[in-house]
Amino acid sequence: MSTKLKKMILEGEHQTQDFKYCISDSRKIARSLVAFANTDGGRLLIGVKDNGNIAGVRSEEEYYMIESAATIYSKPPIKFSSQQHFIDNKVVLEIIVESSTDKPHFAKDENDKWWAYYRLKDENKLANKVMIEVWKKQRSPEGIFINYSDDERFLLDYLSRNESISHSAFSRKARITYIDAEKILSDFIVLGILQPVFGEQQIRYALADDFDRESWDRQESA
Repeated sequence: MSTKLKKMILEGEHQTQDFKYCISDSRKIARSLVAFANTDGGRLLIGVKDNGNIAGVRSEEEYYMIESAATIYSKPPIKFSSQQHFIDNKVVLEIIVESSTDKPHFAKDENDKWWAYYRLKDENKLANKVMIEVWKKQRSPEGIFINYSDDERFLLDYLSRNESISHSAFSRKARITYIDAEKILSDFIVLGILQPVFGEQQIRYALADDFDRESWDRQESA
């Protein structure tokens, strides 16, 4: 076994690495490609079982299924590179995906619906509307314009006393619509005021570590 491949397999599955024993469904692979592209990038090792044992790629058809996953079942299409590793007459296919500047990417499911995913540890998670809006605003040339109203002040006051808040809790406590809460949360993340806190069950929102509330208030009142 090559030293490089052995080292990668010993790492196990994690934030930027996933094992696939085989490819039987391009849609499922599209989720992994999209999750990597929407997060920190990563690599798929095709022909490796979850326990790290090497099974090898079964046929060239698997590469074409990856191409389908990246182009037909991903929107916008995912750019990737590949490398083959030869071990004991077996081939492990390494698929490398960079963190994308075209976020958000969506994967098409069995019902022809499109969903965005992100990578958390060794899992692909469904992205919520706030994160989708964050990705869209981060690539927008128009910038962010906010009205520092009572709703924004409520959020900052609440988070100065509490560690984090969920989308639904902010909407409920501030007595604003879900869409209005979504806009404020996504705006504040893009501006560096908030940071998402990724949990196993949901995404919550907290003040960014370097956010200075006093400076912000002075700026807004000037």
